[in-house]
Amino acid sequence: NGLADLSYNLWWSWNMEARELFKILDRRLWSEVVHNPVKFLQHIPQQVLVAASQNPKFLEKYDAVMALFQKDLTETKTWFYTNYPDMAKHVIAYFSLEFALHNSLPIYAGGLGILAGDYCKESNDIGIPLLGVGFMYPQGYFHQHVNSEGWQEEIYQHMNFAEAPISPLLNENGQRIIVNVPLNDHGVNVAVWVVNIGRNKLYLLDTNLEDNSSEDRELTARLYVADKEIRLQQEIVIGIGGVRVLRTLGLNPCIWHVNEGHTAFMMLERIRELYKTGIPFNEAVEQVRSSSIFTTHTPVPAGNDVFPAELVEKHLSHYWREMDIDRNLFLNLGIHPSNPSEFNMAVLAINLSSQRNAVSQKHAETCRRIWHYLWPDIPENEVPISYVTNGIHIASWISPQMDGLLDKYFGSDWQERIDEPELWQKVLDIPDDEIWRTRRWLKYKLIRAIEDRIRRRWSEDTITPAQALAMGSLLDTDALTIGFCRRATEYKRATLIFHDMDRLKRILKDTMNPVQIVFAGKAHPNDITGKHIIQEIYKHANDPEIEGRIAFIEDYDLHMARFLVHGIDVWLNNPRWGEEASGTSGMKSCLNGGLHLSLIDGWWNEGFNGDNGWGIDRDLNAADNESTDTADAEHIYQTIEEKVIPLYYERDLEGIPHKWLRMIKESMRSIPPFFNTRRMAKEYTRSMYVNAADHIHTEDNGTAGPLSASDYSI
Repeated sequence: NGLADLSYNLWWSWNMEARELFKILDRRLWSEVVHNPVKFLQHIPQQVLVAASQNPKFLEKYDAVMALFQKDLTETKTWFYTNYPDMAKHVIAYFSLEFALHNSLPIYAGGLGILAGDYCKESNDIGIPLLGVGFMYPQGYFHQHVNSEGWQEEIYQHMNFAEAPISPLLNENGQRIIVNVPLNDHGVNVAVWVVNIGRNKLYLLDTNLEDNSSEDRELTARLYVADKEIRLQQEIVIGIGGVRVLRTLGLNPCIWHVNEGHTAFMMLERIRELYKTGIPFNEAVEQVRSSSIFTTHTPVPAGNDVFPAELVEKHLSHYWREMDIDRNLFLNLGIHPSNPSEFNMAVLAINLSSQRNAVSQKHAETCRRIWHYLWPDIPENEVPISYVTNGIHIASWISPQMDGLLDKYFGSDWQERIDEPELWQKVLDIPDDEIWRTRRWLKYKLIRAIEDRIRRRWSEDTITPAQALAMGSLLDTDALTIGFCRRATEYKRATLIFHDMDRLKRILKDTMNPVQIVFAGKAHPNDITGKHIIQEIYKHANDPEIEGRIAFIEDYDLHMARFLVHGIDVWLNNPRWGEEASGTSGMKSCLNGGLHLSLIDGWWNEGFNGDNGWGIDRDLNAADNESTDTADAEHIYQTIEEKVIPLYYERDLEGIPHKWLRMIKESMRSIPPFFNTRRMAKEYTRSMYVNAADHIHTEDNGTAGPLSASDYSI
């Protein structure tokens, strides 16, 4: 019975012992269901469970896991409670358009969702009373197939809700809780699904209800639609609907955290609530601002959601009428002064937040420059945008093999102290041969996972031999493996490594010191440039002269991402300068003994110390994108030829590359203790949440909202 309870709480997804509990019941089935315990329990033969219930060794593991599960769910002496007992009585609302928690819940597209999912897990681990608000996308983000011409094809599959770790949110009578959100000249009904993340919860909004029109039912169908009006309607539903769901549940956060500007309409709903209780508009704005935090992940102005003002008026004109204010006063909350015809969601979030942060030190400098016009009377370096550098959830991204190695040398409780630098000093004591053996095993697992994916595609679609070649059928477990795995879009510059193909071929085909490059990433369905990038990679992967040393791994998702960050030797990152807010994938690779080769931008500007990987400096003589590309490509080739390859292939008589391992140890010593979500969550708490909690007002008293639940629920 406990296995069923466990399967519906994503705590298992980052607990090694819990995952192993399912795996040892039926390894083949566990692999077939892609590590989804809900689906696993629906398909496992009953006799297997009966046999396990009579197996003392299994029961011993079962009892240990369930005891730990219950302990973690009921733990009160957490870091947050110990340090901030008064705040622990309240809740913090965290709004995000996507959350990446596990591949069994495909409601994410990329880095923003992965960051949000990692942050929710860490909040549970240290006791932050965080509740998430997002969307349930029944079609999720698309699955990617690449055809024989190298062109990306999008495949949308409806999620089987019965096989996902989610439950409908019900009232005391067992009926679904539904709220209504005003949209244009009608209301949209919104139901809610709940996801358990340890002791915390994520509420996912869903408009796919019979009482809604066919158009409204599709509002939450897919992530990041291109149509401006549908996108605006989505953001109205999640912002306004999210607040109404929380009020219906009697949840009244003391802090409201907006993860990117997509959900900023949440602030407008709270202003309206306060106004309806008799608080003047300007005072309501100040109260909402004092308890709101805005995190931006966008390093370029064009990356923010912008809507025509008349479209906002079409769907929200009732808002300013309800608050007895004029159109201009309302729209000015989100209007860029230089373009009064457009409503900018980032401007709205900035104007209605008391605290704003970027996601790396370098990104903060960029944001202060971008948004300086909002504070024209102060110097650019005093623009009130701080930063909290992103991190990764260690327990989610460490491989079982590396986890076991660190258990051996750090102690079994090491994950309780992951943000203590002195702990990671112990990596220097691990024998080289043990790290090297672990690294070889992780690369072997990666190549096997790639082969398994090719085998499945072959059996499903009868792909051509050329497609199998491009997907990695000739990859070598002994070759130095470079990985470029990220969203396929122009500014990431995935094809920069192809700048000089003759030179690259010489690097790849060196018979004594071979190199191979693994690519992975999806292009947005409407990003034609991104699709051409994938097609170019495919073309080179099929070039006979490459000899199978370039591969493109299709359908990059959380499941495959783990194999890649575990097994890649060198994680390559070369976005266009100034367009990387932070990045986190390189942190995951470094955690598992990979090494980072990156432009000194985003998080690497803070993480690179000269001995823990390789950094590419900006060529200040490059005057345009073309000359910058040439200079950056030259630096990358030179680094690979003169530093990376010699270090990797310099071995002793037992085949161990001691100098390479010395760099791995320095990377693991210096990067994981800082670039993790524990440090990140504590930093948000100390630098932002505490300040916001000092301004708790009527709307945020932790017990009752400004309007009663009956004002919202149906």
